[in-house]
Amino acid sequence: MNEVNTSVLVIDDEEMVRDNIEDILIPRNQSEEQEDIDNAFDVLFGNTKPLLLTRTPSIPVFTVDKASNGMDGLKKVQKAVENGTPYAVIFLDMRMPGWNGLETAIEIRKIDAKAEIIFITAYSDRSIDEIVDQAGQNVGYHCKPYAPEEIIQLATKACTDYNKLRNLEKLIESIANIGLNKNQLNSLLKNILEQLAGSLDTNMALIGKLDKDLNYEKILSIGAIEERINMDELTARVKAADLEKDEVCQLDELVLARIENYYVFALLQKVEKLKMEKMYLLKLFVQNAAHAIRNAELNDKLIQKEKLSAVGQVIGMVMHDLRTPIKNIKFMTDMMREEGAENDLIDMIDQSAEQASDIFEDFLDFIKEIPVQKKPVDLNKITLEAIDQAKCLEGCGCISIQAYMPDGLIVPGDESKLRRVISNLVNNAADVLFDNKVQNPFVHISGWVEEKNLMLAICDNGPGIPQDIIGTLFDPFVTKNKKNGTGLGLAIVKQYINAHGGRISVSNNKGAVFTICLPLA
Repeated sequence: MNEVNTSVLVIDDEEMVRDNIEDILIPRNQSEEQEDIDNAFDVLFGNTKPLLLTRTPSIPVFTVDKASNGMDGLKKVQKAVENGTPYAVIFLDMRMPGWNGLETAIEIRKIDAKAEIIFITAYSDRSIDEIVDQAGQNVGYHCKPYAPEEIIQLATKACTDYNKLRNLEKLIESIANIGLNKNQLNSLLKNILEQLAGSLDTNMALIGKLDKDLNYEKILSIGAIEERINMDELTARVKAADLEKDEVCQLDELVLARIENYYVFALLQKVEKLKMEKMYLLKLFVQNAAHAIRNAELNDKLIQKEKLSAVGQVIGMVMHDLRTPIKNIKFMTDMMREEGAENDLIDMIDQSAEQASDIFEDFLDFIKEIPVQKKPVDLNKITLEAIDQAKCLEGCGCISIQAYMPDGLIVPGDESKLRRVISNLVNNAADVLFDNKVQNPFVHISGWVEEKNLMLAICDNGPGIPQDIIGTLFDPFVTKNKKNGTGLGLAIVKQYINAHGGRISVSNNKGAVFTICLPLA
């Protein structure tokens, strides 16, 4: 259990005020004289109720230090911070010789930005807005004369606020070092975000991620804030901010942090500049949340790597056993030709056997991350081959698979791997259309040249990619609503495209749309 800080400092040039606040917060023990008065009171009136009421358990047990001027108070604050025992609450007179209350508060903030400051004064020539702007948001203001109950209430509330924020601060700082997977982490982050939103007086907040290509991925949110977001405008503002690594800034209602190659942001309900304590906590949360998300991703990638290593060993053994039967297919088709058999199906059997061998080889290359060997590849040719192969799959006879590509689309690359990319995407689309019994199903493949890149789009009129996996679709072992999916096909596709120096993205537009960009040079 965390120790509660109830340490109070009173800075006032009047000794009577300093002592009075101390007496209010720390009632002195009854003296023998007071006990005699109480006994006499009991004899006369038959009532043992003491003249001075005992404090209730809800009132903290305070410790109080005193200072007669701003400079002396600053020294006490500095010493307390150095000793690791900072003050939770500082009562501060506004009008004092030397530094006035506001000047003293400004100097204190240079050393301790977290203490709750309460100005106690009979008169001030400063507006409350000016005081808050210079002394920070975690300040209070009370006029003399005051009642003892008011001082107790002010000190109790200030101590409660101070310790609540310190506990939240410790919780926030701890998340970056907890080893959790993404689902567990998101549950923890949402709990902390709700607490933080409460301290910011908002019921709506959001954490999202923009990768280096500024593709958006939602992490989590509370309230109906997503309905108010214009992602194009948000992306434009992120671009314009041009943050350095680990930098945090506030852009109106947006608090933005850059960690490594992606951004994490929180969106506030009100457009107001956060000051001091709240901005500090929000920055702390965004920074630590980003680090925790990154650690969770690294942990997931490590688990994926271990899974892939195990799968690779199994595939290696399976391939060793299947290599001979696959080669025998070619041997048997050659014998059929020698006996005079001529049929297009024999050629297709040869192609299928060759492709089966290539798939095994490609998968092993994926596990080992072997660089591709580039040669000129006719994209039209391998696209038509992928379409012919897809038409032989179950249920594809009723699916219209068409290519819309100009002649002469030549790209430097590995023919086998690029064919595997197109074939995988076309087959996936055909499977989804068939499984979902889509009316008038189609898969369209379009190719064109854009500047120095060859662009390829594969789209269908199916249900599209589920929103909960679209951000992680290319990660290994991610699959959903697919009868025979392993979760590796799209991971292989992405690695092959990356190995060619290209990129691939996915979106939904009346179906799934996969867009590939390959450099021509």
